[in-house]
Order: sequence, then structure tokens, then C-alpha cells
Amino acid sequence: MSIKHLNTALFALCLAAPLVSIAADDMQPYGTAKENLHKYPAINRVYDVNYSDPKQLNALVPFIKNVNAVVPGKVVVVLHGTEIRAFAKENYEKYQAVIDQLADLSKQGVEFRMCNNAMHAAGFQSNDIVGFITVVPAGFAEIIDLQRKGYKVIDASPTAVKDSRYLDHPKESKS
Repeated sequence: MSIKHLNTALFALCLAAPLVSIAADDMQPYGTAKENLHKYPAINRVYDVNYSDPKQLNALVPFIKNVNAVVPGKVVVVLHGTEIRAFAKENYEKYQAVIDQLADLSKQGVEFRMCNNAMHAAGFQSNDIVGFITVVPAGFAEIIDLQRKGYKVIDASPTAVKDSRYLDHPKESKS
């Protein structure tokens, strides 16, 4: 390449550089996020669990663990949907992986309460249910009572965010 062509190429690059910068700024009009990674006070909370599929319990375990990692306080999980069948002794083998994880949370102080009405409607009795569950008269009433006692209700319908970045950019996925 001659010096004349090199100078022309460098000149063109110099003219284009501000345009690239302007284009990049247009794609980032709001700057960069600020961080406020503060500590939380103790907050007692109740997870309202009313799932249509017991497999949704798999999302509950990391959800509770993530909140517990940053928020101290008492934790109660109220079960009153069809997920209750996962807690039946007769179904332990099928749901063992998630039930064992929930039992571990119970050992760490998380209380699990099951709606008596839902349990009976599903065809179960208290003696059909695993031992770390406490059966209470009614799920919604239990949640209301816990609210009266200062507990904050958490909708336990978490959506997994892991790797959601790659939904828009699948070619960048590491997997």
C-alpha cells in the first residue's frame, strides 16, 4: 500500500471514528446502572405457593435460598395448590430430589405449612404427608394471619433469570 493510500485510509478512519462513537452513544442513552448493594433488616416473610404443577417446586428452592442469603428473618411457606401431591409419602420417590431440598430448608428453619382444605380436596390425610409439613386449617387464612403478625407476602411464582441474556443473543451463549 502506498503512503498516499495509507493516508487516505487513516483520514477516512478518523472521520468514521466519531460516527461510531455517536452510534454507540445512541445505543446507550441512559448511561450505566448505579449499584446500591445495601443490607436489609430482618423481614419475616411468607411464600404463597399455589402451583399447578409440582415441577414448579424446583424453582422455589433457589428462590428461597437467594432471598434468605440477603434478608434475615423468619420464613414460612404456605402450600395450597396441586403441588401438595409432591409432599405425599406415596409420591416421595417421584419427587425425592426437590422434597429432599425442601426438607433441608426446613432443617435451616424454613417452616412448611399445608392447607388442610386443599389436602383433603386432593384426597390426602395428614398421615399421608411427609413429616416436615404442618397442616393448618386453611392456606389463605394462614397467609392472612401471618400478615396480621407482620409477615410480608411473597408471590412464589419465580421465573428463572439464569442465562436470560442469551434469549436475545443466542450466539453469545456459553452453552
